[in-house]
Amino acid sequence: MSIRACVIGLGKLGSPLAACLAAKGLTVIGVDNDPRKIEAINQGQAPVHEPGLDELLTQTQGRLSAIDDVEAAIRQTDISFIVVSTPSDPAGGFSLRYVDPVCHAIGRALAAKDAYHAVFLTSTVMPGTTGGPVREILEKASGKRVGADFGLCYSPEFIALGSVIRDFLNPDMLLIGESDSRAGDFLQSLYAQVCENKPAIARMAFVNAEITKLAVNTYVTTKISYANMLARICEQLPGANVDVITSALGLDTRIGPKYLKGALSYGGPCFPRDNLALAQLARQLNVPPDLAQTVDRFNRAQISWLADLVQHQTNGTAGILGLTYKAGTDVVEEAAGFLLAKELIARGVRVLAFDPAYGQNSRGPALEKLCFAPSALECVQKSDVVVLATAWPEFSALKPQQWVRNGNPKRTVIDCWRAVKFLREEPGVHYLALGLGEGFV
Repeated sequence: MSIRACVIGLGKLGSPLAACLAAKGLTVIGVDNDPRKIEAINQGQAPVHEPGLDELLTQTQGRLSAIDDVEAAIRQTDISFIVVSTPSDPAGGFSLRYVDPVCHAIGRALAAKDAYHAVFLTSTVMPGTTGGPVREILEKASGKRVGADFGLCYSPEFIALGSVIRDFLNPDMLLIGESDSRAGDFLQSLYAQVCENKPAIARMAFVNAEITKLAVNTYVTTKISYANMLARICEQLPGANVDVITSALGLDTRIGPKYLKGALSYGGPCFPRDNLALAQLARQLNVPPDLAQTVDRFNRAQISWLADLVQHQTNGTAGILGLTYKAGTDVVEEAAGFLLAKELIARGVRVLAFDPAYGQNSRGPALEKLCFAPSALECVQKSDVVVLATAWPEFSALKPQQWVRNGNPKRTVIDCWRAVKFLREEPGVHYLALGLGEGFV
């Protein structure tokens, strides 16, 4: 008999997760309180913006449906994934205001269910949560015991928006915090059925898995910030090139090449939050949080530094290409381009922006006084200085002459990702690339 799965939360991670499971042969019931998402899933349409999701939904072949009733979904399935939001709280930790009611509903359904059921929490939580509040709510609501009557695992996904499907099907590793070996075996066998590669698997107690999730992302943000510091150094030394330096660094097996781009601030819904959460955890335990805090401060300071650079280059319109935190997603949470626009507007600079996935009709946060261009080309040609803040492929596809402004002064192009280096040889452009010691001194 095939496994029947329930995915609770059909947002930017939950919807692709549900589609992946169904495409790999599982019968999946998605649960959400948003009628629009439920309707979209039941019509075979993507309820969120994620590359490849529409195509993947065509492969589910009727095995994926959606409802708004957690208890009904639990009664009909063997396993459940909790993929609801855990917003940051004022202290830097994670709120359980969406997790708690889901756990109450799961517990009530388990009370009336005889068959074994395994609950998998994927939402990022603070260490001590899965074995603490989550376990307590499930046991109290069900009248049953974790490990004896039902299983519980904490298994966060290390995936990035814009590549959720690829990352879920081909993970570097699987992290499983388990209540008992039966629950861990169940989840591991499920991943063996779904994953297209053979990832490393780390199984451990809840608390170790919870710490590991925060530790992985904080280590990555530290590595990104280190490369960005090198980029700032290179900009002040003629002939210096951060790509040459980080390529050499990456050859050292103690370091490795990933996340050594040397460009602009990290952003998105995970990296900044997890970094601050690890710092908060350290403070709670009277452990110096300096490293994580310094990385966060350095990352945020990059926006002010870039705004200074933009202001120094123009008294007119500043164009920003890319408001989302990375190509392939419509998310602007903690995105460098969006934060730069906000900072410049606060300083009285006129800002014109273009992003392929974010615009006037987006459901993302609005920014008063931000003007939108209908195309990348118009954004460039109506701006005195252009900041390439997100490396969308269509930006580098513009022809060299389309960046040129005839007459004086030349149009300044600040290339945060060295994506349009061909402009270095273009006489009609004042080209500045972050990480290159050309034109900064």
